[in-house]
Amino acid sequence: MTLNVSYAQTAKSAAQVAVEELRTQLGSDPLDAVIFYCDPRHDLDALGPAIKAGFDCPVIGCTASGQIGPNGFLATGILAAGLRGGDLRMRPHLISPLSDETACASSVADTVQSMVVRSDMEFSFGLLLVDGLSMREEQLAASLYQALGNVPLIGGSAGDNLQFRQTHVYFDGHFQQNAAVLAQFECEKPCASFKFQHFVPSEIDLVITEADPEQRLIIEIDGEPAAQAYADAIGLSPDQLDANVFSTHPLLMTMGGDPYVRSIQQANKDGSLTCYCAVDEGRVISVGKAVDVMKTLEEAFDGVRETVPEPALILGCDCILRRVEFEQNAMLDPVGQFMASRKVFGFSTYGEQFNGLHINQTFTGIAIGA
Repeated sequence: MTLNVSYAQTAKSAAQVAVEELRTQLGSDPLDAVIFYCDPRHDLDALGPAIKAGFDCPVIGCTASGQIGPNGFLATGILAAGLRGGDLRMRPHLISPLSDETACASSVADTVQSMVVRSDMEFSFGLLLVDGLSMREEQLAASLYQALGNVPLIGGSAGDNLQFRQTHVYFDGHFQQNAAVLAQFECEKPCASFKFQHFVPSEIDLVITEADPEQRLIIEIDGEPAAQAYADAIGLSPDQLDANVFSTHPLLMTMGGDPYVRSIQQANKDGSLTCYCAVDEGRVISVGKAVDVMKTLEEAFDGVRETVPEPALILGCDCILRRVEFEQNAMLDPVGQFMASRKVFGFSTYGEQFNGLHINQTFTGIAIGA
């Protein structure tokens, strides 16, 4: 058996019309699973039930800050992938509520206990979609990965086009906040998870002297208000700090010799910095410097092909700040075309998960063999 992937996209705003257009493009043959990413401006109360009524296979999805598919990067509409062929199974699990630590831990335990492993499928992995404003990704990724053992886990945090108001995940006919969906995949063909970013530590080191990790706030750097110290380090004033600056000058934290990006979301009026990931007090961090984008892409995808020589599909979660930077540097089209040529299907996220870690300004993905 061979995994076959078909794609569909629609710019229609009416829920029933949009779903019917997706159904038509995906074809009439039975589907094993559907994955979709949508513009948050859709009427989600109408779209959720329409999706459930329109497809009789398992479906997962979320709101996004843009999608990635066979035409590269998309900014609006709905993009869907239909999987068929019989050699892949997908089973979604809802984890909710994320805000209640005890209830969330119980939901994780119930999810892991309910996951069924079929002996006829050799490979398995998890795809995690999370409410991108829940601020619970660190704890969720860590607890899930520990409970799942050696099962590869990748994921992305739902977005809303940098509005930071409401982000949703889809489960069983409804878009939900304060929730996550873990999709359990089992497949017959080899699969390989991977991550990469195009930033390395610069010579500029900073010390976090006051922070609130629970709120993902950096309050002071080197004893000064964080926004002022960060702006000074990159030669700007605090009033010049915006998404473009943050996307080209991220913070990097080194763990086990490997750099992990800790991107800044916004500078606050009180002089603190809100990040997309938690940063602990006392940490030494670096301001990241970019390396060649296309070279990084080529090396990462070439490395994946050593394990999965001919992927049928690469599920990808790509940080929105990478997209902002690509737009700023006129790289959006070449990067999007490269990803399309490598069969990437995914979305622009508010953060990425890789095994037990929540990270940003990174691409996390899993390649599935043809």
